[in-house]
Amino acid sequence: MLPSLSMAEAEVKLSEAQARNIGVRVTHPVSSRTDLTLPYPAQIVIPTPQLWVVSAPSAGMVINLGVGRGDRIAAGQPLVTLESPGFVSQQRDYLHAVAQEVLASQQLKRNADLFEGKAVPQRVLEASQAEERQASIVVAERRQMLRLSGLSDDAISRLSNEAAISATLTVKARQAASVVDIAISPGQRVEQSAPLVKLARLSPLWAEIAIPASNIRAIRTGANVEIEGYATLGKVVLVSETTDPATQTILVRAEIPNNGELHPGQTAAARIGFLSADESAWEIPYSGLVRRGEQTWVFVAIDGGFRLVPVALLAEDQDHVVVSGPITDKNEIAIGGISALRGMLAGLGQ
Repeated sequence: MLPSLSMAEAEVKLSEAQARNIGVRVTHPVSSRTDLTLPYPAQIVIPTPQLWVVSAPSAGMVINLGVGRGDRIAAGQPLVTLESPGFVSQQRDYLHAVAQEVLASQQLKRNADLFEGKAVPQRVLEASQAEERQASIVVAERRQMLRLSGLSDDAISRLSNEAAISATLTVKARQAASVVDIAISPGQRVEQSAPLVKLARLSPLWAEIAIPASNIRAIRTGANVEIEGYATLGKVVLVSETTDPATQTILVRAEIPNNGELHPGQTAAARIGFLSADESAWEIPYSGLVRRGEQTWVFVAIDGGFRLVPVALLAEDQDHVVVSGPITDKNEIAIGGISALRGMLAGLGQ
C-alpha cells in the first residue's frame, strides 16, 4: 500500500549505487500523440442498416445465377432467374382481375344510363358502383403482387396489353451494392421468401474497437478515430454501456468512410482522439506505472533519490501506458525496482 504523504514527503532518498543494488532501472518518457490514444485492436464490419437479403418473391427453381460473391452490382442488374409456376398464377390472376374490372365498369356505365332514364332503381346503380370499386381494388392488389415479384410498371402494362404470360421471373437489384453472400445455386428449388442473395453497401463501414474498461473515461462519442495505414478519419458513434465479462473490455464503435481500402472482416489497429492539442502526453513502459485504486503515479528521479509524481492515465495496453502530468522527456522514470521503491516509501509513512 502507498502511504498518504504530501508531495514533499513522497520521496525516497537513495544513492545511485543503492538504486542499482535494489534493481532500479530508468527510462525517459517518449512524447506521445497529443490527440490520439495508443492503438487498440479493431474489427472492420458492415453496418447492420446497410445489409439486406434479397428473397424469392415466388416459389420456383433457380435456372440462372447472374452474380458471384464479392461482385459490385448496379441498380436494376439481374441477380437470379427463377422458373416459377407461382409467378404464372400471379400473372393469370392479374389478367383475370383486369377483365373483371372491365366488365364491372361496363355494367356500371349501362346501369348509370338506365338510372338516368329511370329504368332501374338507385339500389341497382349503387350495387354496380360497389362491384366496380371492388374490382378496382382486386386489380390494385394483383398489380402490387406483380411489383413485389419484380415486374416494373412497363412490364405490367405490356402484360395487360399482350396477355403474354411468362414462366420465368428475374429478380433484380433495387440499388447499387456489393454481393456479400449467395444462399442458392442453379437447379435448386426454393420456397417463397427463401433467401437468395445477401447484399450490402460498403461505405461507410464500422470499426468495432475493444477498449479496456479502465481507459474508457478518456473516450467520447464524436471523437476522431484513425485506422493505421488508412488516411481517412472516422468518428466514434457508440461507446457501449456494458463491459465484456470475459475480457473486461468495452465496445467502442466508429463509423469510417470507405473508398475501397477497407474490407469487412479485416482486423486493424485504431487510435481514438482523447486530448486537446495543447496538452502533453507521454508514453512509458507499463512497468513504470504505480497504481492505487483509480489513482496513478510514476517515480521520477531527483537528486539523491526518487519522487512519486501523480499522473493521469490516458491509455494503456499490455506493454505501454500513455499519461499526462508534470513530467517531460528530460525526466528519468523508474521502470524497474518499483516494488522496492514502494516498500521504502511505505516505510517512510509508518
